[in-house]
Amino acid sequence: MKFLGILIAASALALGACAGATPIYNVEQAPIVLPPGKSANMNQVTTAIMRAGSSLGWQMQPEGPGRLTGRLNVRNLQAIIDVTHDTKSYSIKYRDSQGLNARDGTIHKNYNGWIQNLDKRIRTELNLL
Repeated sequence: MKFLGILIAASALALGACAGATPIYNVEQAPIVLPPGKSANMNQVTTAIMRAGSSLGWQMQPEGPGRLTGRLNVRNLQAIIDVTHDTKSYSIKYRDSQGLNARDGTIHKNYNGWIQNLDKRIRTELNLL
């Protein structure tokens, strides 16, 4: 009976450790929608993405044509993402993190909120082109 109690307690701790973990959210090939009659070149899209990230505290670093790395530091947490784009679409993909308990395709729930906010801000900045 004592063993059963220990087993139940261990199971509860294991489940508790997973609380707050959700599947990693990536943005895949989100279409770039511009106001009617407008078009954008690669530099304009890069600038809009960098402006969106910077406004939310992301450190955005160009890595080559259509490729950026973003880093967000919040307290003792860090998220690192890859952002790729052309003039028709963009993607935001998880690369690495510290303190967000990423494992087996899951991560702390705050990460997904940060990515959703970045995605919204990118769309807003692109709409201003």
